[in-house]
Amino acid sequence: MNGLDWAVLIAYFGVMVAIGVWSHKRVDNVSDFFTAGGKMPWWLSGISHHMSGYSAVMFTGYAGIAYTYGVTSFVTWSFPIALGIAIGSKLFAPRINRLRSRLHVASPLEYLKNRYNLPTQQALAWSGMLLKIVDVGAKWAAIATLLSVFTGVSLNQGILITGVITAIYCTIGGLWADALTELGQFAIQLLAGIAMFVAVVVELGDKNIGFFGAWDEPALQGHGKPLVGPYGTVFLLAFLFIKLFEYNGGMLNQAQRYMATTGPREASRSARLSAVLWLVWPVVLFFPMWMSPLLVQAQKPDGSDSYALMTEQLLPHGMLGLVIVGFFSHTMAMCSSDANAIAAVFTRDVAPVLSARARDWGERSGLIAARVTTVVFLGLSMAVATQVNSPAFKDIITVVIKWVAGLMGPIAIPMMLGLLRPFRRSGPTAALVSWATGLLAFWLVNYPVNWSVDGGVPLQYQVSVPLAVSLVLYILIGYLKPEDTPERLAIIERINTDDDSAARAVPAPAQPGDDAVGAPAKE
Repeated sequence: MNGLDWAVLIAYFGVMVAIGVWSHKRVDNVSDFFTAGGKMPWWLSGISHHMSGYSAVMFTGYAGIAYTYGVTSFVTWSFPIALGIAIGSKLFAPRINRLRSRLHVASPLEYLKNRYNLPTQQALAWSGMLLKIVDVGAKWAAIATLLSVFTGVSLNQGILITGVITAIYCTIGGLWADALTELGQFAIQLLAGIAMFVAVVVELGDKNIGFFGAWDEPALQGHGKPLVGPYGTVFLLAFLFIKLFEYNGGMLNQAQRYMATTGPREASRSARLSAVLWLVWPVVLFFPMWMSPLLVQAQKPDGSDSYALMTEQLLPHGMLGLVIVGFFSHTMAMCSSDANAIAAVFTRDVAPVLSARARDWGERSGLIAARVTTVVFLGLSMAVATQVNSPAFKDIITVVIKWVAGLMGPIAIPMMLGLLRPFRRSGPTAALVSWATGLLAFWLVNYPVNWSVDGGVPLQYQVSVPLAVSLVLYILIGYLKPEDTPERLAIIERINTDDDSAARAVPAPAQPGDDAVGAPAKE
């Protein structure tokens, strides 16, 4: 990097902070901070939903997969996400929007107090927050890895730089700042991605390698196969189910995008836009990564530095800075949205249980608590990021694929399936048992069983077994021990229809410590 690249990067950081300051004017209460007051246009929500699913892990971990295996990086990652969101546009998006518009909640988990009970909500809240700290920690490590390649700063310095800038704008402006910065980040990503695509095509031409003939090169032998190495059919099917839950709300930040739109129909349109972007745009981003074995020699065994090396080699200064900004835009978009989601869960679902004082927070004190929680979450995730390459966490892609994918199912299944009528018989027992057993299955498969099996348990089973265990138990226990009380049925009906005559009066969200469901909610 030279002075021009640094100028582009610093200007980007300045714009992000300015957007946060501008968005501050639109945040008057907790609802504005967490769900944009339900006033976000569907197209902005869709772009924000799409951008909040990326991070620099794509340009490190998944770049390594593309370098080593080829197109399976798309087939087993962005394609399942696109398909999962497309399904969720009908199945989950409108129902999640009704959590805000009809149940008047600001956190995606807030409805679980009434749908199940308080212990279930707390179990999912705490486990979800802890998983997110690890997940976001991996994202900070990924962007810091890229920054170290380009600038020579240490891993910890890179984590600190990106974390502090993100904390400033997302803490000041809430979800509005997240969405507006993600819109700007999408524009930057568009320019940077096209620039890199063109640069690779030109370089291949200089080497007399055709656009389609590249796949016949010895260095890309087998790279055109959709399912190779540890990324087989079982892995693909497991990832489809995982991403169906994760990218439609299981990881909480995407749920907020659905909640932020003006109504259920707009939430569905938002999801469809995000699905189309996930199907088309990653192909442009992945193509240079697929071609990277022809252009660079990765220094790391997993190939995670291949994309960074390629950008340094192919792009002129100024444009290189723009691509680096693109790396930052991915990570900051996801991490800021995660921070906002976790702040919502803590201030709305956890803090009132821990403190009687928190139950009496007004608009001002609740908003202060939300901002403080956002900073604390970012600080914890940055601390975890410094340990990502330790023996406990292994490398970046291991954290993202194994930990996040493996633990997502047990946490998300009670939350997501609890929205749907066919699972109305599944109550607190089904939710807690499926959650706890799924987490236990993850530990068993990834550690004791993995250690005792020669060569270890294949990755596809490490991520699929916990999901399968949780899903089967959630459904089975619901039929063997139905807990569909009138109050819970009323909640489900309220989520599934906009017709007041079709749903009886629904109780207001239960307050922490309540043994029974409270009075009807005010419209």
